[in-house]
Amino acid sequence: MFSKSQAKAFFLVGTGLCAGAFILLTIDTLKRIPKQTYSQNLTDEAIRGKHLFETNNCAGCHTILGEGAYYAPELTKVYERRGESFIESMLRDPEAMYPGQRKMVQYKFTDSEIKDLIAFFKWIGEMDLNGFPAKPDVMRPAVQTEALPEHMVSETAKLVRPKVFDQMCTACHSVRSQGGTVGPALDGVGTRRDLAYIKQWLISPTSLKSDSKMPKMPLSDQDISELTSYLSQLKEVN
Repeated sequence: MFSKSQAKAFFLVGTGLCAGAFILLTIDTLKRIPKQTYSQNLTDEAIRGKHLFETNNCAGCHTILGEGAYYAPELTKVYERRGESFIESMLRDPEAMYPGQRKMVQYKFTDSEIKDLIAFFKWIGEMDLNGFPAKPDVMRPAVQTEALPEHMVSETAKLVRPKVFDQMCTACHSVRSQGGTVGPALDGVGTRRDLAYIKQWLISPTSLKSDSKMPKMPLSDQDISELTSYLSQLKEVN
């Protein structure tokens, strides 16, 4: 049992040590911020994008750096996860990207405002956040093939998904049960459709199906080539 004077001393010393540790950790954190946020890369465009993000209350639906609401997707790593073209298309016309599905407000951003927001997301995404946030499952390989004997691994499981597939396609489609459910699963699409059909579908879905709900995606020629090659190899397993 402590005496009254001992208890008082214990309290004062403990409080002082904890306060000192808190102050030292705060100083260390403040010293780390410029380096870990790459403050030298904070451009005027990114600053304007930050103001747009705040004035339009984007955190009312989205989280960024762990702050905000959980109604809509987390945006800290959205630039890495979706890429510039996808973000630009979403900001320009959310409904066109998800016909009848997306509930994001049409803000009618100008071209320069869209570029500013993209610059902001890019800067945020490049911060060193010590592994936060964790990558979603759709960004990971579908199967750990190295753990299986060669004869047990299908050719589909060996395929490496193009980055553009993870950025664009998994929002709506799945492969091997990983991805979205808005559109049909793409397992076996290479058996059901030939290469020419897949390529044309990626170029213009409505040219093959007039009532298609899939939008014309902002894909470059290289994106289309990579996706066509990948999707044409997704064969049904007998």
